[in-house]
Amino acid sequence: MWRIVFYKDRRGKCPPLEFIEELPIVEQAKIRNTLRLLQEFGPHLTMPHARPIKDKLWELRPGGIRLFYFAFIDQQFVILHGYRKQSMKAPEREIATALRRMQELLDEE
Repeated sequence: MWRIVFYKDRRGKCPPLEFIEELPIVEQAKIRNTLRLLQEFGPHLTMPHARPIKDKLWELRPGGIRLFYFAFIDQQFVILHGYRKQSMKAPEREIATALRRMQELLDEE
C-alpha cells in the first residue's frame, strides 16, 4: 500500500491541504475517494483518475479539481499542488508551481 503525504513549505504551511479544506464537502469527498484509489493502485492508477503531465509529475483528477503529485521515496506520493480545472489543458503556471515544489523536495533529499 502506498502512503500519501502533502507538500509543506519551509514555514510549515501546507498549500495543497489548505486548498482542499476550502472546497465544498462534496468535492472533498471526491478527492478522498480518488486519494484512496491512488493509495491502493499506486503507479498503476491511470485514466480517468490519473495521468502523467511532465517528467515525474502526475495529475490526479477528482471531478473538476486537479492535484499534482509525484512518487517519492519509500512508496509514498507527495501531493504538491491543487487547483480548480477551468480549461482543457493544465495551465503552465499551475504546472510550474508543482514542478518547483517537487524540485525543492528532491534537492533536500
